[in-house]
Amino acid sequence: RALRKTFGDVVAMDSVDLDIADGEFLTLLGPSGSGKTTVLRMIAGFELPTSGSIELAGQDVSQLPPFRRDVNTVFQDYALFPHLTVAENVEYGLKVKKVSKDERRRRATEALAAVRLEGYGARKPAEMSGGQRQRVALARALVNRPKVLLLDEPLGALDLKLREQMQVELKGIQRDVGITFVFVTHDQEEALTMSYRIAVFNAGRIEQVGTASEVYEHPASEFVAGFVGTSNLLRGEASRTVLGLDGVFSVRPEKIRIVDPGVANGDGEHGADGTVSEVVYVGDATRFVVELDAGGSLVALQQ
Repeated sequence: RALRKTFGDVVAMDSVDLDIADGEFLTLLGPSGSGKTTVLRMIAGFELPTSGSIELAGQDVSQLPPFRRDVNTVFQDYALFPHLTVAENVEYGLKVKKVSKDERRRRATEALAAVRLEGYGARKPAEMSGGQRQRVALARALVNRPKVLLLDEPLGALDLKLREQMQVELKGIQRDVGITFVFVTHDQEEALTMSYRIAVFNAGRIEQVGTASEVYEHPASEFVAGFVGTSNLLRGEASRTVLGLDGVFSVRPEKIRIVDPGVANGDGEHGADGTVSEVVYVGDATRFVVELDAGGSLVALQQ
């Protein structure tokens, strides 16, 4: 509620309001310096808000230290203990809380099973791949059964193929365990793939909160249209020529069809003349850059 954070004269976060539902997968999306990680760190307790409040299940936790909050964080660099086995890493938080050895063992085994790592308990982190280490870090966070799991760009260090695989796995794990996930990323595709809802950050404020399809199909501002996926912004003479309307409009590249001159528009379609200035083949599609006769350019995507 009205969350604000300043570092000296710099306003990192300015009057942010955000409701996160119990058990949902929410992504905080935005470019570097937009304030998304600051919000995550304030929820975790690593930073204290300058003003405003953070409530967890109705309790104000704004001024509580991290270990007194029912949240856990998974970091990009995993932060595993190299000298401990996988099972010992997962059990560590429970050991600190003086949980009995048998109970620790049982809960660590359950947590490893939840992240699809049964039978890996005796290994050391160095003997595992990046994706496996990421899942060990996830198991270590889940074993405490927090109300909220905070994930700070946890897939950033993985290669593309593994990252895509882990996106699907993380979504499945969240569905299985039912814990609220708050996920920070600057990767638009990752946000669209994984989240039920997305909060788009820009310059310390939230520009839009909505489901993945709402944010993509109905961006609330020019910033959201430009940042989430590729978008064409039509304005001035271009919007009058293409749409017959004044204003600023966002058109996604895959909604545009390129046809030969003189071909009639279909039902509900608008057309404009232009010249193809660039053709980029990207495997599953071809991207065309079209310079409009009315001014400005459009990007069109065709399979």
